[in-house]
Parts: sequence; C-alpha cells; structure tokens
Amino acid sequence: MASSNIVDMDPDVARRLFEEGATLVLLDVPLGTELGIDCKSWQVGPRFKGVKMIPPGLHFLHYCSANSPSCGGEIGPKTGLFVTLKPKDILLARWDPKEEDLDFSPSQDEEEVSRIRANLQDLDPHLGPYPYEVIRKWVSLTDRLSEEVAKNLQPLSGRICAFSDVIPEVQLTHTKDRAEQPRNDTACQSMKEGLEKLPRMKPREGTEFRFSVIPEKKYPAGATPEQITQCSLDQSYALESVLEKNHQLQPLNLLGEMQFAFVCFLIGNVYECFEHWKSLLSLLCRSEEAMRKRKELYLGLIGVLYHQLGEIPPDFFVDIVSQSNFLTSTLQDLFQFASGPGVDGTLRKRAEKFKAHLTKKFRWDFDADLDDYAPVVVELPEGVTVD
Repeated sequence: MASSNIVDMDPDVARRLFEEGATLVLLDVPLGTELGIDCKSWQVGPRFKGVKMIPPGLHFLHYCSANSPSCGGEIGPKTGLFVTLKPKDILLARWDPKEEDLDFSPSQDEEEVSRIRANLQDLDPHLGPYPYEVIRKWVSLTDRLSEEVAKNLQPLSGRICAFSDVIPEVQLTHTKDRAEQPRNDTACQSMKEGLEKLPRMKPREGTEFRFSVIPEKKYPAGATPEQITQCSLDQSYALESVLEKNHQLQPLNLLGEMQFAFVCFLIGNVYECFEHWKSLLSLLCRSEEAMRKRKELYLGLIGVLYHQLGEIPPDFFVDIVSQSNFLTSTLQDLFQFASGPGVDGTLRKRAEKFKAHLTKKFRWDFDADLDDYAPVVVELPEGVTVD
C-alpha cells in the first residue's frame, strides 16, 4: 500500500486524521490478497498490518483471498462488510486461513485492543493511510445511507459475498432419498428439460440480503380491470406500499437502500444488488402521483443518480440482444412525469437540468420514440375477465 496520498494531503487534514482518525488493524492477511476500503483497493504486501487515518463514519471493507504465486496466484470471489467507525476507534481482526476470511472476534477482547492501542506507534510503519483522494466520491455514493439502514439490509451473517452461498432446497442425506429422485444419466431433449432436472437451490440461512420486497402485483386486492391498468401505468400504489412496509418513519431511507444496493454491486460485485437497484429505480420513475406528493424523495433521487451514473460506462445498460437501454427508457418516464401538471416547480427545474446533463454527457436521447399510447400488458387477478 502506497503512502503517496499523504504527501498530497492538506497538512491540517492529515494532522486531524492522524489524531482523530480510526484504525483497522488486520493481522496475518496473506501476501497477495486484494484488499480495499470504500472506492480503493490494493494488493497486500509483506509489511501490511492494516489501515490508519480513516475518517469517522460508514465504510465498506472488501477483500479477495488469493492463492500463493506457486499455486497460480488466482484471486477468489470478493467478500465485503460495512463497518461504522468512531473517532480514534480501533477495529481488530485476524485472518482465518481455514475460512479464508477475516475474524473480527479479537475486537471483543478489550485487553487485546488496549494492547494494540498502546503499541500503535510501533505498528504505524505497517499501516497504510486511508486513500483520502476517494473520500469525496465515497461520501457522494453513500450520503443517504445510514449505519442503521446498512445494518438492516446486509445479511445476518454480516458478510456481503459476490457469489451466493446456496444449498439444495431438499437435503437428500440418505441413499433411499437419492434413489427416488429422477435419474440424470440420459441426454436432455430441451433446455427446459435440463433445467427441470437440476436440483432446486436456496440461499444458505443468514446469507440473504434483507431488501424491501417490491410487490409483483402493482394494484390493491379486489381491483377492477380499470384500476389494474391505472396502477400499471402509474405505480404509485406499489411505491407507497413499499414505503409503508419498510421505510414508514423515514421515506428517504429508500434512497439509502438504493445506495446500499449500488455500492454492493459497484464495489462488492454482487449482481443481485444491481437487479434490486434497477427494480427500485423503475418503481420510483414510474410513480406519477408519488412524484407530485413526495417532492423531497424525488429531489433526492436525482442527486443520488447524478453521482451513481458517473461511475458506470454509458453503454453498460444496453441489452446485448435487444440493444434497448434500460436506463434511458426508465428515465424517460421520470422526465415525462416531472414535466406534468401538479409537479413542484423546483423538482421540475431540477429534472430538466438533470436531463440536459445526461443528454450532453452520454448523448442519450430521452425524446425519441415517445408513445403515450403504447399498449401496456397487465396481469389480471385470478377469476377476472375482460369482455
């Protein structure tokens, strides 16, 4: 880990961080491990024992174990966790070679932490400085994400893993149970047949994200066909349901959930989080009535998106098969609704500026192929028919 960024840091900031900053003491991390905090990562060298001068607040620690160079040096999947650090905090962990993971239980040993604190001066040459050059970016990506929201969303295991830890839904522990299962030694005649023969898997308990559940049916129970169509065109009912169930006291925490999902995808490499981010964005952008009622939520959404979209290549959202761009079609709805009647003037102007910014930066055309009368396919409740 290089310390060149300390040289470029304002002396007063460096002094304040040295005196008030938190310290991550990470012992026995294997040589070659890819380790990072927030938006920066490094390969661990032979002298590495942690990170110092960390600004207080919420941070994302992430790492990938690596085989030794003699065994090929391959990097494993990424693991991450959110940590909240107070001024002068010391968070202590040791590498567990069996689990290939950091073990933070030493932080619970007050004597051990006190010993580390007393010897911090001796440890200092082995501690890399926090990459202060990325602090602005990190804050811009997490300014709506509180410690409480991050804690409530991350898996109970406390670990955010790039690859899901899954187990079979049905545990076939006995030979008799396995013998009763369909044989898989014949060639499949179709993809469908092949998928049906695969065992059904589920996430291992404690590894699931605890995201808000977005209802598949965007309309209330007992809705008429006319109401179903209206709730599909304007998804405010579904959005209000999500807010009431998950963020009733602090609706703006939904933006924190968006930032959590985005960080876990961008830095943690978790594709499931990208899909959830897309679902939240789609729901927010297609809720016309909510846009009229919840000015602060939508002003915040534009600010969140401004910083997030600066981190992703413009062609990232283009579907390889259809060449359609999820983002332009979704934001098209946002900008169309924001220019409609009853929308707060400040929000309308902010949306217009954001649209102009994206058009200039990415050359996206939000006015192409607008068709207010395009058919919308909706799913009717069981037993309801349209004559």
